[in-house]
Amino acid sequence: MAITSANQLELLQTAEAVAREKMIDPGLVIEAMEESLARAAKSRYGAEMDIRVSIDRKTGRATFTRVRTVVEDEEFENYQSEFTVAQAKQYMADPQIGDTFVEEVPPVEMGRIAAQSAKQVILQKVREAERDRQYEEFKDRAGTIINGLVKREEYGNVIVDVGAGEGILRRNEKIGRESYRPNDRIRCYVKDVRREPRGPQIFLSRTAPEFMAELFKMEVPEIYDGIIEIKAVARDPGSRAKIAVISYDGSIDPVGACVGMRGSRVQAVVNELQGEKIDIIPWNEDQPTFLVNALQPAEVSKVVLDEEAERIEVVVPEEQLSLAIGRRGQNVRLASQLTGLDIDIMTEEEESARRQAEFEQRTKLFMDTLDLDEFFAQLLVSEGFTNLEEVAYVELDELLVIDGVDEDTAAELQARAAEYLDAQNKAALENARTLGVEDSLVEFEGLTPQMIEALAKDGVKTLEDFATCADWELAGGWTTVDGERTKDDGILEPFEVSLEEAQNMVMTARIQLGWVDPAELKSEEEEVSDESEEEVTTEAGA
Repeated sequence: MAITSANQLELLQTAEAVAREKMIDPGLVIEAMEESLARAAKSRYGAEMDIRVSIDRKTGRATFTRVRTVVEDEEFENYQSEFTVAQAKQYMADPQIGDTFVEEVPPVEMGRIAAQSAKQVILQKVREAERDRQYEEFKDRAGTIINGLVKREEYGNVIVDVGAGEGILRRNEKIGRESYRPNDRIRCYVKDVRREPRGPQIFLSRTAPEFMAELFKMEVPEIYDGIIEIKAVARDPGSRAKIAVISYDGSIDPVGACVGMRGSRVQAVVNELQGEKIDIIPWNEDQPTFLVNALQPAEVSKVVLDEEAERIEVVVPEEQLSLAIGRRGQNVRLASQLTGLDIDIMTEEEESARRQAEFEQRTKLFMDTLDLDEFFAQLLVSEGFTNLEEVAYVELDELLVIDGVDEDTAAELQARAAEYLDAQNKAALENARTLGVEDSLVEFEGLTPQMIEALAKDGVKTLEDFATCADWELAGGWTTVDGERTKDDGILEPFEVSLEEAQNMVMTARIQLGWVDPAELKSEEEEVSDESEEEVTTEAGA
């Protein structure tokens, strides 16, 4: 096949037709043709030649040129596409390094193999252009709802025609009892759009919590306008869901607005989600109050929040226990997802039994360590004393409020507590030294003898060892894996060392060892502070 005047216009017509069919720029198709013709020419003239082809966008005429570049003598390698300054003087008046010499060469006759190769290059380039177009079109639609037609089902995954491309609704992203046939209309949430070698992959979902939030945004104008905000969503797809909403206009009830007249708005969402029951809950900044709302329809007697552990204890009447937990734990599980807290539910009887056990345990502690009778130990516990440190180091006046305790008795109590603690400290320090603890760790400010003993038992015996510890290794923490939160026990956690205290102690140890320069640390803190102030100023200006 030769590129003659007879078929020059055919190139442009072909490019236009392909571009129109694939909805891409005709220029990209022509560039692919230029590259394919250049490859064919190289197979004819030699692979080492720099052959380039230019197709005129108006006439369709293909111009074949050979390009040679002027290089330095020591870099001269390929005589087919390069020449030295001396060689270039035969063709150019004043050649400089980097100059190019372009000469036109005769068009090539394309045999069957060359034509097939050119066709493959064009098809490949067109496919790449089509994929780029699809990716650019859909990348900004991630996080939105899209309508499509079911094309087919493969191994439980549904392939959806979304217009200019195909999306995939994986088996685990479908609502359990849903089934689809070809050409069924479907509405999905665009969960992710990725650029992959085989083309852009559009991942769809009908189980994502965001899908429900977007559906409410479509049905409730106040959410779309920003008057009402969806703060959290938790779903058990196809069965039940909880959604927390807040209104920024005091005259608008967020729950009522989402429910709609006679439930019309929420019912539209329920119908789309195959009958999934939806609890609409008012959001509250106060976590215990929000949790009480989230556990509806169960009634809650008392809530105890542990902010550091992100756990919460909920006490309910005996007859409300099954309602609070829900079928197969569904109600408490959704409430936990909605609030981001681990929830322990117990009855009033169970809580009373636990409190009684704690009371008895503390009473026995004071009886054994302070040599008190049961009645007197119970008086201490009833007044809120939980450990020996509180008795030993509290202000004397706080002991005098106990019935029957005068100054002499209070002083004796403190002396006994201090004596017992001193004995404990001495024993802990001796044990730690037996385990090999060095003075550098013993003398470090902020660590008690019991803490040093605990560190020694865990292999931390020097200040260097301590300085290499992570804050969570000392204070403990929580790790979330596959949605499940697991507890990480800290070496100093029994001594109620917070994460912040652990961070400060570790940093102090590193400074003492010379691993960290305090001046640099202060400079970094000031930079962070300045950035925070700038952000606040920017937000205020906005």
